[in-house]
Amino acid sequence: MIKTKNHVSRSRFNGAAQQLYLFPMVVEYLVEGGYFAECPILSGCHVEGATYAEAVENLESAIKTILKSYKELGKKIPDVPVIKRTTVVSAGILVMSEN
Repeated sequence: MIKTKNHVSRSRFNGAAQQLYLFPMVVEYLVEGGYFAECPILSGCHVEGATYAEAVENLESAIKTILKSYKELGKKIPDVPVIKRTTVVSAGILVMSEN
């Protein structure tokens, strides 16, 4: 899980309003070394990393790229929780995206 501070959901990026989403993720150790990470609700969203942390970072980057593409194409973001200031997160990957 990527930890964030409570104020993140109210932040702005380049003047645009932000939403904080919770996406499910699966991270597996690869026998040949490194880690494989995927977001099962975003088709084709999978990455690798030399370490667990790198795989999660790469997955966050991939999700952000996909969300940007969805926005540009006018596609609906899959139904995932939008994090509020009082939400307690138990597992998953938090990704901030422009509204």
